[in-house]
Amino acid sequence: MFLCNLYAKVGGSPVPAATIMLDTLPCTLSLRLLDNALDAIVVIDEDGAIRYQNGAMQALSGYACGEALGQPLAGLLPAAMAEQHHRYVRAYLDSCKESTVLGQVREFAIRHRTGEMVPIGMKAIDLGIHEGKRYFGAFLEDLRARRRMQAEREALLAQLEKQALSDALTGLPNRRAFDAEAALTCARAARSGALTCVGIADIDFFKKVNDRYGHAAGDAVLASVAGLIGQASRATDFVARTGGEEFSLLFPGIGSDIALVVAERIRAAVEREPIVTPDGQQVSVTISIGLAQLAPGAPFAEALARADAALYEAKNGGRNLVCAR
Repeated sequence: MFLCNLYAKVGGSPVPAATIMLDTLPCTLSLRLLDNALDAIVVIDEDGAIRYQNGAMQALSGYACGEALGQPLAGLLPAAMAEQHHRYVRAYLDSCKESTVLGQVREFAIRHRTGEMVPIGMKAIDLGIHEGKRYFGAFLEDLRARRRMQAEREALLAQLEKQALSDALTGLPNRRAFDAEAALTCARAARSGALTCVGIADIDFFKKVNDRYGHAAGDAVLASVAGLIGQASRATDFVARTGGEEFSLLFPGIGSDIALVVAERIRAAVEREPIVTPDGQQVSVTISIGLAQLAPGAPFAEALARADAALYEAKNGGRNLVCAR
């Protein structure tokens, strides 16, 4: 009869009087209902042995009809949880205290017959005593589909976030990402007192490239220059495309003297590498770079303005130069 009462005791509360109580039905009808329920259902005795599992539970665990009967529930649980479950049941049986676990939905994983750990949500209830032995029942929900959907949703959100922070043509971070990284870099520098430099690089005579070779070639130049700047930078540097042919750089942890060396390496890398356009032509371009060191306590915009002024100095000095302020 304890199986016939399983649904009627979910959560320890009786179903409304207006509904048909399962324990008033013939037991065979109740068992048919349990056997074909969408929820996975398992019943164990006070010793932890499985006494009943419906079709959904068989599918969830991988054990065929009758195969798991009499086997310990611990076989479906991770080792640490199996021992914890055994101690909890014994403590519950030996005390008169109300359970803080029964009737609550918990999420963990059970072991499928194949060894796969299957995430589930479980709600267990005390079914009472039958022929001198206490029984417990549980409803289990397979969470794999929900977890997959959650993972897909998180991946999509991450992709959208990346797209929102990336420049589609070059793959570099965009201005929004640069501004966010600059704020973090400034905050770290303020806490640690570390030196930080900012740079602005601009492709020289880029309009002439577009006018002479076309916009497809211009796009190829932008993408190639972006790659060259990234390759010549340090691993800790941050490079972003923040304008048409403009790139912004952060050099954390170094002063203007070392930043000049890194920037010169970037400039030289672009100068010596010819770029092949989509129609097979070779284009040689150069860049000019302006640098400024972030003053302690000063706003980042002030350093960025000095870097921009240094860039104009490099442009006016003949281009293909690195200048610092």
